[in-house]
Amino acid sequence: MLMRSTSTILAALLAASLFSGCNKEKSPATAATATTTSAEPSADTVVATYGDGQKVTFGELNERVKEPLANLEKQKYQLRKQGLEGFVVEKLVAAEAKKRGVSEEELMKAEIDGKIPQPPEEEIKKLYDEAKERLPPGTTFEQVKPQIVDFLNGSKRQERARAYFEELKKANNVQITLPEPPKPPVERKEVAATGPARGPEGAPITIVEFSDFQCPYCSRAIKTVDEVLAAYPNQVRLVFRQFPLDFHKQAPKAAEASLCANDQGKFWEYHDVLFANQQALEVPQLKEHAKKVGLDSAKFDKCLDSGEKASIVTADLEAGKKVGVNGTPAFFINGVLLSGAQPIEEFKSIIDAELKAKK
Repeated sequence: MLMRSTSTILAALLAASLFSGCNKEKSPATAATATTTSAEPSADTVVATYGDGQKVTFGELNERVKEPLANLEKQKYQLRKQGLEGFVVEKLVAAEAKKRGVSEEELMKAEIDGKIPQPPEEEIKKLYDEAKERLPPGTTFEQVKPQIVDFLNGSKRQERARAYFEELKKANNVQITLPEPPKPPVERKEVAATGPARGPEGAPITIVEFSDFQCPYCSRAIKTVDEVLAAYPNQVRLVFRQFPLDFHKQAPKAAEASLCANDQGKFWEYHDVLFANQQALEVPQLKEHAKKVGLDSAKFDKCLDSGEKASIVTADLEAGKKVGVNGTPAFFINGVLLSGAQPIEEFKSIIDAELKAKK
């Protein structure tokens, strides 16, 4: 079994949190790494001229791009905070290993790999059988078994590593005191809450999610959204709207299929199956998924083949673009945008502020 170092696991967890949404433009994390800046000009500094003595000032420019600038400051803060937490965890792991009289690698193996349930032999063998035609001739099951186990345990290892690092931080009373950047004024968008929904009608908080069934970050966000709904069972209602990105070729039809499933009252069951099978979204596979969740195949196939839901998908897409969505997932919490697969703390920050304002 491959045992990764503390820094390698931390790097994987950090990368997973930095790249938080599907967007064909340059990653926000890449932009956020540019931290060295020169002193800014004053607001009345002229930065462009045109026509007969017309001017554009630095203040006018800042006003025009205030939203992306605020997002950039937030991304820089998140990058620093995640780097700081990783730095602290490395020191905690080193101290814990020294206290136990073992190496860091031995500690990590005991606390992470040693506490992950191993996949059943039949699951390992099934994956080998599916892949053996693409393996070099003569490759045996025993030769590749460790790599298959490592692959199957990948997400479990990250979850256990995250949990162990949290245990270490709690045991050592870690307090992160990195100053946050000033929060810009709340900007609220008018977003229609139309679509499949979960949570009580009339809830004080409505979250409208724009999502793409082929986007891995949307899949990653499901767990956090479920945690939000569990934390606020009577205060939050979630509405799902479609936003298939143009470079995800199977996403539009998958969106239509989910709405066909919604006609039979099983949107969320089908939603979960699609996100769990993002490599299997061709039309025949969409129909197979429908059978798995117990849909009437004849009705579902007729709905999907007719394209009758395409207009709803297009309407959702246009509605999202109108309020500034350019990547997925995108959440509007009572109209306040939260972009990307963000941690639950980001959701709670907005939700708690909204609930407080309603008192």
